[in-house]
Amino acid sequence: MVKELTLLDKIALILVIVGGLNWGLVGINPSYDLVMLLLGFMPVLAQLVYLLVGVSAVYVAVVMMKFARK
Repeated sequence: MVKELTLLDKIALILVIVGGLNWGLVGINPSYDLVMLLLGFMPVLAQLVYLLVGVSAVYVAVVMMKFARK
């Protein structure tokens, strides 16, 4: 039986995807940091986005471990 994704699951997944894409761009060229490009004029907000991406990655990892046990 497939479980429906909650709103929190969807937000976490989107943030992890955004973070992964951002890291991919930084890997291509360090000046391609999408978060800093969009929020560079608001460094506190950019830092918050990085924090939320990290927390989302932990959340998704925990959810996936629970999913794998079933």
